Amino acid sequence: MDPKIQAVLDEYEARAAKEAALMSDPNRRRDEMLLPVGAATASLMSTIIKEGKMRSILEVGSSYGYSTIWLAEAARATGGKVISLELHANKAEYARDRLAKAGLDGFVEFKIGDALETLRTLPGSFEFVLLDLWKNLYVPCFELLYPKLATGGIILADNMLFPETAIPDANAYRERVRAAKDMTSVLLSVGSGIEISRYR
Repeated sequence: MDPKIQAVLDEYEARAAKEAALMSDPNRRRDEMLLPVGAATASLMSTIIKEGKMRSILEVGSSYGYSTIWLAEAARATGGKVISLELHANKAEYARDRLAKAGLDGFVEFKIGDALETLRTLPGSFEFVLLDLWKNLYVPCFELLYPKLATGGIILADNMLFPETAIPDANAYRERVRAAKDMTSVLLSVGSGIEISRYR
């Protein structure tokens, strides 16, 4: 890993470790926390992108940019680009700053606003999609993403097994994606649980 990128990832992981101790604080709002996919999931998605030589990459839910760093590093390796959707401008700004520190800012385009509204107008096709926003939005996002997947395109959906409060929405997503024509899908107990789904 490029030392500049690793230094930024180390900063993220130090912040995530501190925040883990605050998860039970009822005064701590979820939007203030990183809630990252974690190194195991991030490393796996990076490997999928690089080995598949995927260039059109979509992130639905940037948050503060931990996964965006990993996606951008993979995009640099394949000559690709990341489009990252985020509702909150302050989170995207935080992510932009970290991308610049890592030397990866040229590989990501942020689109700020409601993900569903953005997806309705966003042209495809996408070879890799990371789905990581509020879980009740997974099924509506899939309905909009499905027609925009490239042949062989992969969706990686996070938080399939944890937190427990997300499991009903996670199960609804898994049921929907597995019912879709030309999709194959598997649940892996990596990180907080991921569903990896491939189109054709």
